[in-house]
Amino acid sequence: MTDLETFASETRSWLEENCPPEMRKPSKGDDELCWGGRKFEFQSDAQKQWLEVMAERGWTVPDWPAEYGGGGLSRKEAKVLKREMARLGCRAPLSSFGIWMLGPALLQFGSEEQKRRFLPEIARGEIRWCQGYSEPGSGSDLVSLQTFGEDKGDHYLVNGSKIWTSYADKADWIFCLVRTNKEDKYRGISFMLYDMESEGVSTKPIQLISGASPFCETFFDDVKVPKEYEGGVSSVVGEVNRGWDVAKYLLGHEREMISGMGGDGGTASLGAGFKHVMESESVLRGQMALFDVDSLAFRSHAERFMDEWKSGKAHPAYSNLMKYQGTELNKRRFELVMAMGGSDALEWESEASKGGSKARSWLRTKGNSIEGGTSEVMLNVVAKRILEMPGG
Repeated sequence: MTDLETFASETRSWLEENCPPEMRKPSKGDDELCWGGRKFEFQSDAQKQWLEVMAERGWTVPDWPAEYGGGGLSRKEAKVLKREMARLGCRAPLSSFGIWMLGPALLQFGSEEQKRRFLPEIARGEIRWCQGYSEPGSGSDLVSLQTFGEDKGDHYLVNGSKIWTSYADKADWIFCLVRTNKEDKYRGISFMLYDMESEGVSTKPIQLISGASPFCETFFDDVKVPKEYEGGVSSVVGEVNRGWDVAKYLLGHEREMISGMGGDGGTASLGAGFKHVMESESVLRGQMALFDVDSLAFRSHAERFMDEWKSGKAHPAYSNLMKYQGTELNKRRFELVMAMGGSDALEWESEASKGGSKARSWLRTKGNSIEGGTSEVMLNVVAKRILEMPGG
């Protein structure tokens, strides 16, 4: 056996022994995911056990360095782990903006003190982050943001607001874009980290058409952000006024994360879950088959993209293409789910419909082509930067 085959065999055995049966069933929504953080309440003993054994092994972030709480696995080993988890149906032990977005940015731009302070806590699920990017007047044109941090010597005094801040009301800390120089649009933004319990921080949930409130308005009123935390840990990632460099890098990971919903986490085909429709509805059967082919192609495309992204070979704008493809594919998935469910899928509140899960999920996907950059903006970026078409 090769080293990789040995690793696969040992990983398979370990997962079979350590993943609780309850954690081998698909989650039914965000509420069943393990988000971690000081406000999080575990849904079951099995969920808590699964996080603990995976975090101890470093497999919540398998390809992060071991000294920062990761598993220290190679890209090939991390792929094997992902494949073996999918084979058993294992849930991700931890869902986290810290893992998907902030962690990669800290590994790339953070100081050693910042890495040792924050990365192990992220890996163990002890801290939950939210993202302070969009503002009421700065969405797609993010660089026009106005939240301002005034230099007060040993701290910044931050005033302003953010919008569409996912789970801000549940987060412990925020990674936030703050203008620190009003004279330079691009080289006047700093990437700051601070506690959501700081005096002057407040949140207000925004209710969506699905009935859920995952997004918030977030307000900063004379928030004092220390320039340094205990142990000489800077609150600014990278250089002061050069936060746009960090922000762009993180956006690539955010768009890769959002695009992942197009592959649906590698789960079974859409048609497999609606056999009764497959047997009776020829038109829908054809649409489902086409969707499954496109979904499999996207997963293959995404795997290649991630290999190139992590090795530094991917085009800087390719994450925009992936974000567009993934979110549009996810919208197609739920349009088909609704079509296959018929009138029953429109039910909103009964126990039989699990609280209208299909209809609410379908409505939620309408925001996929807005969040993280609208589909129209993504296509403009692809046209200009990848296809090199002339711009207006």
